[in-house]
Amino acid sequence: MKRISTLLLGLSLSLSAHAVDPTPVPKAPEKDVIGTIQGWAPKNDLKISLPVTKFTLENGLTVLLLEDHAVPMVSYHTWYRVGSRDESPGVTGAAHMLEHMMFKGAKKYDGKSFDRIFHENGITNNAFTTNDYTGFYENLPSSKLELVMDMEVDRMSSLLISPEDLKSEKEVVKEERRWRVDNNPMGLLRELMMGTIFKVHPYKWPVIGYMKDIEAYDSEKLRYFYNTFYVPNNAVLVVVGDFNTSKVKSLIEKYYGKLPSRPLPERKYPSEPAQKVQQNATLRKDVQNTSFVVAYKSPKQGQPDMYALDLAANILGYGTSSRLHKRLVYQKQAATSAYSYNYAMQDEGMFAVGVNLKPGQTPQESLDIVYNEIWKLRNQKVSEAELEKAKTQVMKDLVDSLKTMDGKARALAVNEIVTGSYESLFTDLEKYQAVTADDIKRVADKYTQQTQRSIITLEPKVKKEQ
Repeated sequence: MKRISTLLLGLSLSLSAHAVDPTPVPKAPEKDVIGTIQGWAPKNDLKISLPVTKFTLENGLTVLLLEDHAVPMVSYHTWYRVGSRDESPGVTGAAHMLEHMMFKGAKKYDGKSFDRIFHENGITNNAFTTNDYTGFYENLPSSKLELVMDMEVDRMSSLLISPEDLKSEKEVVKEERRWRVDNNPMGLLRELMMGTIFKVHPYKWPVIGYMKDIEAYDSEKLRYFYNTFYVPNNAVLVVVGDFNTSKVKSLIEKYYGKLPSRPLPERKYPSEPAQKVQQNATLRKDVQNTSFVVAYKSPKQGQPDMYALDLAANILGYGTSSRLHKRLVYQKQAATSAYSYNYAMQDEGMFAVGVNLKPGQTPQESLDIVYNEIWKLRNQKVSEAELEKAKTQVMKDLVDSLKTMDGKARALAVNEIVTGSYESLFTDLEKYQAVTADDIKRVADKYTQQTQRSIITLEPKVKKEQ
């Protein structure tokens, strides 16, 4: 989905202070969104409208400003157009590792003072890395805006990346990988799924990287990433909150304008070939029950078919009233949970249906039910009531995500980076509303044929006879 919805993939805050993927922070007091979200009702004309000011510095830094005087707070986001897709074999996870090192000190503010200053000034902060981008954010009292600006410019321009700090932080990231993947059944399943769906595109390796690559990081490898991608002409700065636009624009020019731009490498990512035969992958681990995912490649973010696939996924497996939950959890009582999502990234996407079986259950009967429900999407129109319910849920989630300053900043940043313009956010509601039952049937037929699917299974190890 266009929304930052990686929680659907079971990704939350990392073991350290930072995250591999974007996650919500505790909600700040909500602004009355009347006038911002116009005509909210599923059958009305829908429109998102935010009075954003956009400009670009001479060094290439893209800036989005949105005044919001609901509370004396500011949400300050610095996102870089670099993610795990910019890595290569042997240095997987480098983008995430560099995210961690961004908190270990720069020329003016060392690592200890960085966290201390934030804490003393009532500033909360975090960061995340995805396949496509890396983001840093602070939520702060509006009176501390210039302080945060100075600190962000410091680490954008003169990060230390000392061998001593890297050595200790590598242990943090290794433990994070154990927590997220190696000792996490859903993490194992997702990693195998990505490596099965994508054969040539860099999406095939995990954002956090492989353990052997984490152990092999050195300062030179990360310095290359930093010097290459952490430059103003590869960054998007989004500031939302209680400030005067003209004043903040002047401050940004004062602090960031002195930073030089650098030539960016030409980035050509290999195109994933069309899948022509079903793929199967099985992993056996010390787990109590079998889990499986049926996954398909889907279009990248912003493509018209994305909206219909988002709604199809909602109908299949979003919540307890979804088709799969009713059949597999309520009626059959073979599974503890069933879910579906369409996850659109910058170059490719994936449409996935997942089931966690009860202990002792074998997967074939539940797989047949999944196949049957996907067949129904391809061959039978969903009802208007079911489609309207899906639209209401998807669009309400989108509207709710924009109630906070942080939510607005995230939505503006992700649209600016992934689609090329923050304004694509403003047409999402009408695009969801325009989806018809025929569209659901059409995209299901286009993307979910048997030869296009990958079946990824995580099952218990076979116990040896005594």
